[in-house]
Amino acid sequence: MEMSTLIRNNPKLAMAICFGGGFLAAYILCRWRRYYAMPNLLNQAQLGQGEGNAVSGEYKMVLVVRNDLKMGKGKIGAQCAHAAVAAVDKYSRDNLPALKHWQRRGQPKVVLKVDDEQAFFDLTKVAEMEGVGTCLITDAGRTQIAPGSKTVLAVGPGPASKIDKITGHLKLL
Repeated sequence: MEMSTLIRNNPKLAMAICFGGGFLAAYILCRWRRYYAMPNLLNQAQLGQGEGNAVSGEYKMVLVVRNDLKMGKGKIGAQCAHAAVAAVDKYSRDNLPALKHWQRRGQPKVVLKVDDEQAFFDLTKVAEMEGVGTCLITDAGRTQIAPGSKTVLAVGPGPASKIDKITGHLKLL
């Protein structure tokens, strides 16, 4: 049997081939971007190993969860994962040396809670004034909560002292 006939008669095989091809293309693009499109960012001095580098001290990331949405444990875990991945992706473009510094020190993360959505916007304003990046996650609404709900705010990664100024008043989840 010809390959085209086999694929045409088996939609699951066709989906698997498309998924595999898309995954491979994304992987190659990410590797290309990291090693060829941004080579000037990958020297030792910029990764926090050279002399005179401003990246030092303790770094951490804080994930702030909305407590009023009453999300289940699994939903909270998934939303926190979305926030952490998105924050790292954003930081890899904005401040790769600081990201590498945080990663080399164990990628510390703390999960805190707030009572409502407005707290996210207040925290974001304070973070901007302190020069710390944030990433706000908006849910698609496929499972437990309404579409468009703001679920988790990632603050950092960044200097622990700055992040503590922003989130130190919040309680652990």
